[in-house]
Amino acid sequence: MLPNTTQNELRKAYRQLGTVMLAGSLLTGCAKHAGLPTSQPPPPVQVVAVSEEDVPIYHEWIASLDGLVNATIRAQVSGYLLAQNYRDGDSVKKGDVLFEIDPRPFRATLDQANGVLAQAEARRGKAALDVKRYRPLVNERAISQEEYDDAVQAELEANAAVVAAKAQVERADLDLSFTRITSPIDGIASIAKAQIGDLVGPSSGELTTISTIDPIKAYYSVPEQAYLSFIRRYANEAERQAGLRGLPVMLTLTDGTVYSIPGEIFAADREIAAATGALRLEARFPNPEHALRPGEFGRVRVKIDTRRGALLVPQRSVIELQGSYQVAVVNSEGIVHIVPVEVGERVDTRWIIEKGLSLGDRVVVEGVQKVRDGIAVTVTELQPQ
Repeated sequence: MLPNTTQNELRKAYRQLGTVMLAGSLLTGCAKHAGLPTSQPPPPVQVVAVSEEDVPIYHEWIASLDGLVNATIRAQVSGYLLAQNYRDGDSVKKGDVLFEIDPRPFRATLDQANGVLAQAEARRGKAALDVKRYRPLVNERAISQEEYDDAVQAELEANAAVVAAKAQVERADLDLSFTRITSPIDGIASIAKAQIGDLVGPSSGELTTISTIDPIKAYYSVPEQAYLSFIRRYANEAERQAGLRGLPVMLTLTDGTVYSIPGEIFAADREIAAATGALRLEARFPNPEHALRPGEFGRVRVKIDTRRGALLVPQRSVIELQGSYQVAVVNSEGIVHIVPVEVGERVDTRWIIEKGLSLGDRVVVEGVQKVRDGIAVTVTELQPQ
């Protein structure tokens, strides 16, 4: 019979031995497992074939709208504003009275000018009678030639005084007419910038603005490269102008809606701006319901060309890497090849491929991140949505 101390030491030794044997068994099993060969299945990808189509080429630019004609209305004579005869924002017609200035000082000036004219005409009549009376007397030597000459000169002076007096009457009458400020065009009147009772005049600033908005203008700027590309398609200036005005233009508003009536390009500016390197163009859109207003922004979309037989791939299949582009092409054996390509215009959600692909090549659309050059993949065709 062993002492208790010895028995306890034996039990402790057995437990340590069992732990060591268990750890060794686990390590052996892990080592065997680690030595087994592993095989990963080919990653699944979805592919689409390169297609060939005739596609329209559109370009978009930011545009700002402006009235066809914008007439700034100012007072041409100084006086107190008595009336505003239109409601802010209303449509007005050419000749409608917009504002009235106190006419009394101008009417008094006109009356005074008419009085001066009457006096001048009276003096002219007297001078004409003197000449008529002196003519036979000078022939009879009843008066001297000098007296007759003085009478003739007095008549000429009287005629000149009448002309000057008539000019003063016309000027006074014109100033009186300026007290009724009328619209020079048909259009929409802005909110007035003067109030009844204000002292207005030529130096007091504008009273309002009238804008013709049917049609309405849209200004936008195109890069110099786009301009050069356009003019190369035409042999002379006449063909270029005809081609420019024949381009259909659509307008997209800031809320994303497309204006229902297409416009047309009306004019190109005379110069390319040195500061921006862009050419300013003017398009015009019919606006019968006055839905468009000056100051609005939008995007003009212009069909500039139709590309015949373009090779197209989805944009998401194209990988951009440091300014270069490439796609993953899968051959008939399911092997991936990374191919550099040269891209052209974007067409909706697709990209035109200028170089690097052929019609019918299958490019990876889904799973592009999983592939690399030379690996095998499991291929499924991307189903059209």
